[in-house]
Amino acid sequence: MQALVARDIALVRAPNPGPFTLTGTNSYVVGRDPAWVIDPGPDSEAHLDALTAELAARGGLGGIALTHNHGDHAEGIEPLRRRERAAPLAGARGDVDIRLADGDTFGPLRALATPGHAPDHLAFVLGDAAFTGDAVLGEGSVFLFPDEGALAGYLAALERLDDLRLALLCPGHGPPVLDPHAKLSEYVEHRLDRQRALLAALARGRRTVDELLDDAWSDVPAQLRPAAAVTLAAHLDKLAAEGRLPDGVQRPQIGALR
Repeated sequence: MQALVARDIALVRAPNPGPFTLTGTNSYVVGRDPAWVIDPGPDSEAHLDALTAELAARGGLGGIALTHNHGDHAEGIEPLRRRERAAPLAGARGDVDIRLADGDTFGPLRALATPGHAPDHLAFVLGDAAFTGDAVLGEGSVFLFPDEGALAGYLAALERLDDLRLALLCPGHGPPVLDPHAKLSEYVEHRLDRQRALLAALARGRRTVDELLDDAWSDVPAQLRPAAAVTLAAHLDKLAAEGRLPDGVQRPQIGALR
């Protein structure tokens, strides 16, 4: 895509398509002499071969930036480091060499805290582009983990991204986004629409997880219903924090997707 070429960004897509990964996990390589990888992706020989080839053409690996530590983004870290010497790994938590917080820099990248999909989630800003991991996808929406303040924090992060007046979003799955403002506005409105649907379901007396999903998440395919249940929990937490959750509402049991 021309928008990537113009910014000397290489997109290397892993061969792991699925309901949660869409066409596969996107890894990105930026910079030269050295180059930097955002999200090495899964432990796939073919994918690692492609990353290694791109890095060789750019003068080697300077470091790895991790948006979040879910396996489809992080499994390839150690295999890649074995191939490319022990380049530093930077992320928000876990076994990293450089611990990043909001506003920190790593090589040419600036970290932006984007909690919601994971409490440790970061986006990385480079010029007028942002690498959004699973905070913003190229297609569809993301599921949110119900950590404390997850949904409120996520909505605030989307607004912060929009305030940057970016020209390009490079998501963790799906195609690059050429109109960031439109996409970010769509994401905010989607969450607010879902909240309105949930409030309407609660007003109709829905109280069990199945009732709420059947009512407010009726458009979600069956294979994504477990993820919808996790996101439902985040919505319920937000309503509870705001004093808008009725008594007797069943909360989803979460954990399998964490």
